[in-house]
Amino acid sequence: MWQQVYDPLHSTVLSALVAAAPIILFLLSLTVFKLTGIKSALLSLAAALGIGIFVFGLPASAGAGSILYGFLAGMWPIGWIVLMAVWLYRISVRAGNFDIVRSSVSAISTDQRIQMLLIAFCFGGFLEGAAGFGIPIAIAAALLVNLGFNPLKASMFALIANAASGAYGAIGIPVTTAANYGNIDLAGLSIDIVPVLQIFSMLIPVLMVAIQDGVRGVREVGPVALLIGAVFSGGQSAILFFLGSPELVDIIPPLLALVVLALIMRVWQPKNIYREPTAPTLEEVQEQGAVKHTAGEILNAWSPFVYLSVAILLWSTALKPVFAKAVKPGESDGLLGFSTILFNIPGVHGAIEQAAPIVTRPTPVKAVFTWNILGASGTAILVAVLVTVLFSKISWKAAFEELSGTWKQLWLPILMICLVMSLANVMNYAGMISSIALAASAAGAFFPLISPVIGWIGVFVTGSVTNNNVLFAGLQSATAHQINVNPTLLVASNTAGGVMGKIVSPQSIAIAVAAVNSAGQESKITSMSIKYSAILLVLVCVWVYLLSLVMAR
Repeated sequence: MWQQVYDPLHSTVLSALVAAAPIILFLLSLTVFKLTGIKSALLSLAAALGIGIFVFGLPASAGAGSILYGFLAGMWPIGWIVLMAVWLYRISVRAGNFDIVRSSVSAISTDQRIQMLLIAFCFGGFLEGAAGFGIPIAIAAALLVNLGFNPLKASMFALIANAASGAYGAIGIPVTTAANYGNIDLAGLSIDIVPVLQIFSMLIPVLMVAIQDGVRGVREVGPVALLIGAVFSGGQSAILFFLGSPELVDIIPPLLALVVLALIMRVWQPKNIYREPTAPTLEEVQEQGAVKHTAGEILNAWSPFVYLSVAILLWSTALKPVFAKAVKPGESDGLLGFSTILFNIPGVHGAIEQAAPIVTRPTPVKAVFTWNILGASGTAILVAVLVTVLFSKISWKAAFEELSGTWKQLWLPILMICLVMSLANVMNYAGMISSIALAASAAGAFFPLISPVIGWIGVFVTGSVTNNNVLFAGLQSATAHQINVNPTLLVASNTAGGVMGKIVSPQSIAIAVAAVNSAGQESKITSMSIKYSAILLVLVCVWVYLLSLVMAR
């Protein structure tokens, strides 16, 4: 068994810098060299593999196993989710629903600043809470494109909006995971995450409006954006504070914010109606709006997303214990026995050992790929697809033609996701990510200032706030005890930094470009988004440091 080494160069800082080289290369490839996502991922993966083997001592067999694990995880569940989500969207378009969808959104407001808040912020927030794993980014970006938004801008808005809800996605899994791996009380973490993150959730809509329409947008729509942010964030805070649990944080508040925004638009509209340069003109929209649709037609047009919401909520709540039982040894019997296949990754599972100070005692790494056929969120979307076809005018032949078109649209972005997951696994199993985190933890009393950066790196590499908390929640908690800081604050900080990293996570960007049919444009979206991710990260760092001075341990 090979034991991880976190300081192979006998200099904590130098080892961490070398470990971070693949991440730096990835960012430079996308933003400075303007390479495609595939080329950037391949270069960074090659760099990570070389550094992992020749500097950190990772066995070549473990490197190969890490890449295999990355491809499997990229295909399932992530690739499966994206494939099904875009297929559902394409079927909705093929069925002719989107003329009515556009009309119904325009009936609330023809101002596209308001439409952006409705779709990306409110509806996207709800989808994050119900499903997570890239579904809100894919669906929200695709809907915005259908409303006339430039595909790259639509992707950026979907990514930035996700920062307000990403901490509580998929029925609160990131926060419950953070409490578990940080060995802290879930109720305490739920309360302490409120002062850390919720002020940013409230301001995200204002930031989005400012990005879209500058000072004029903030002046004309900013107060409404701030109010919606306050409703959204206030609802999240109330649930966290009074219930002490994150499960409903992204379910009720986004819907409440959406209803409040729709009600406001019934009595008030912006003085100047803003339209994106790529969108239909106001006159064209008004002409389309002259055709009145019945409530039944509108409900039918939105029905695929109603089916989607119901299916993923069932999968995440009522059916979750049933599917969970199928993966427990000795309980995979009956009709569910076939639905879960476990596969130990060769060269990694039981072949690598974590060491102190990441763990208190040497601990073998578990690397088991779980092919959870029925329990995956993508399967819930498949159910929504089948129900949509069943109750719509589209034929099964047309539906499967759209599936073929979906695969042709997505195979390249899914390949990029697989490469990014492989990069994350190589860096993780080689001990490179832990090396970076340990160097940061050596900052002593100033550690709270850089604590969110660790979370940012964790999500940039893995693409998941949950995986980030699996990696670093324990480290954040242990460091907090060493420097006499509230451990729940730093675990919350890890989560907060992570959601800011998700804005430019290569995995998230690959999902976005896949949804808007812009494969190969990853560098443009990264360049558009990275400054906002960096600004938010800096603000979180300063805010967490100030909180560390006043929050009791």
